[in-house]
This record gives sequence, structure tokens and C-alpha cells, in this order.
Amino acid sequence: MKELVVLSGKGGTGKTSVLGSLAVLAGRSVLADCDVDAADLHLLLHPEVRHREPFFAGHEAEVRGDACTACGLCVSLCRAGAIAIDEKGACAVVDPLLCEGCGLCVRVCPAGAMEFPARRAGELYLSETRFGPMVHARLEPGGESSGKLVARVRHEARRLAVEHNEEWVLVDGPPGIGCPVIASLTDASAVLAVAEPTPSGRHDLERVLELCRHFGVSVGVCVSKWDLHPDLTSEIENLAQSNGAAVLGRIPYDLTVTKAQVEGRPVVDLGGPAADAVTELWASLQYFGGTRERRV
Repeated sequence: MKELVVLSGKGGTGKTSVLGSLAVLAGRSVLADCDVDAADLHLLLHPEVRHREPFFAGHEAEVRGDACTACGLCVSLCRAGAIAIDEKGACAVVDPLLCEGCGLCVRVCPAGAMEFPARRAGELYLSETRFGPMVHARLEPGGESSGKLVARVRHEARRLAVEHNEEWVLVDGPPGIGCPVIASLTDASAVLAVAEPTPSGRHDLERVLELCRHFGVSVGVCVSKWDLHPDLTSEIENLAQSNGAAVLGRIPYDLTVTKAQVEGRPVVDLGGPAADAVTELWASLQYFGGTRERRV
């Protein structure tokens, strides 16, 4: 099994568009959308959800009104300001958007009126697409533990790859270098970093390369919309090579990509210069040394 994670140091580089087209070119693979904070791969691949389950992370305080004496102790001790006495002065109420789940109110309540159930933070989906099974998720607004949810998505994707004997697991990772990204790339076969020829694109790619080097994951780099700034594209490719990354391709600026996004389709379905470049990129990935098999 080969697990390829497509990353970008910043949003808007075309990472998901590239992954969606790679899914088409692979023919059959297991797909995973690890950008759980703002998942959008489903907009291109239109998965049919076969199974869904809630994702719980952390805890949230709740008040049992029949036991609360409205003494106000929890109100005075809550440093998040999440608890108040209701308008009638009869019971404490918790604002779930402010509660940080520390559990102090549960410990100090003299009446034992505070409960501390697990907090629902999102939902996990197991779906089917015309390109193979897909695992994706949705984090609730303000939800926490996105890294934990990403790890769950990858675990399910690997399980399906073994179950269906698929060669490839294609992962759409989140942008940046934070906890969700770390959860997306650890122990992957290889990373494809999609960059754009802008100063911020160069800077953020450098951070991704440093992160991958830290975790010992092989990296290939592709520059999207390269012809908008050829000189900076060359600079980015030199940066990649100096950091031990392979330069795998260039994708030109192509309005067909925008048309494909509007129609909710991978760009390789429509053809054009960008589609041709992604097809060449997929061919390069077949021989990229980083896409070695990993045991699950």
C-alpha cells in the first residue's frame, strides 16, 4: 500500500483540485479528506455516504436543573466565563461556546448538580465514489481535537485499503503546518507539496519542507500556476531541491480549472493545459522514490 498525502503550506494553491484529478487518474484507490476543518474534496468527487458516526472529543459541563441551588460558586470560579445564573435566579446555565471543558465546576459544586458528558465535536463519514471508497469528516464550528479526527480518518482509510486490497491511499491534507497537518503526514509513504509562485507560497512551502524533513517523509514538489511568475517558480524549485525534495511538475494557469470547480468536476475530466500537466504529474509520481509501500 502506498499512501500519498497532498499538502500545501497555505490555502488556495490548488491542492484539492490536484488531488481530485489524481483520484481520476488512479482509476481506483482509497480516498481520504483530512482537511476536516474545511473539507471540500466531496464537492469534486460527490461521494455517496454509506455510514456516518459522531466524533466525540473533550467534555462539556451541563447543569441538572433539579439539583442546582443557584449558589453561584461555579459562576465565580469559572475563568472562561461560561456559567451564569439564569434570569429567574433559580439555576446556573452553561454557555457551550465558552465552556473549555476543564471540569472545575463539576469538582466544586456542593450540590453535585454539574454533569460532564463527552462533547460531540464532529462527524465521520464512510462513502463511496466512482473512484473508490472515501473517508471524510466534518468538524463542528468551534470543534476541538481536529488532529485526533484526522488520525481517525487516516486509520479508516488504511483499513479500507487493506480490506479492498487497493494499491493507493490518496489523502487531501489540510493547509499549514499545525496539528492536523502533522496528523496527516506522519508515517505516510510520501508527500506531494503543491506550491504557488508568490512570496507567501515560497515561505509556507519552506515550512512544509522543514516539517516533512523532521518526520522523515519524502517530499515531491509541484508548482501550480507557475507561469504567473516564472522567476519565482524557479526559485521555489531550487528551494525544494536544496531541501532534498524532488521537483515533480509544473501546472500552468488555466481557466478550465475554474470552470471545473464551478461544475464540481476534476479538471482532468474537461481536459486542457492544466489537465495535461496533472496527468504528467501522476506519471512522475509512479516513479517517485518516496511512494514506497508501507506496512499497515
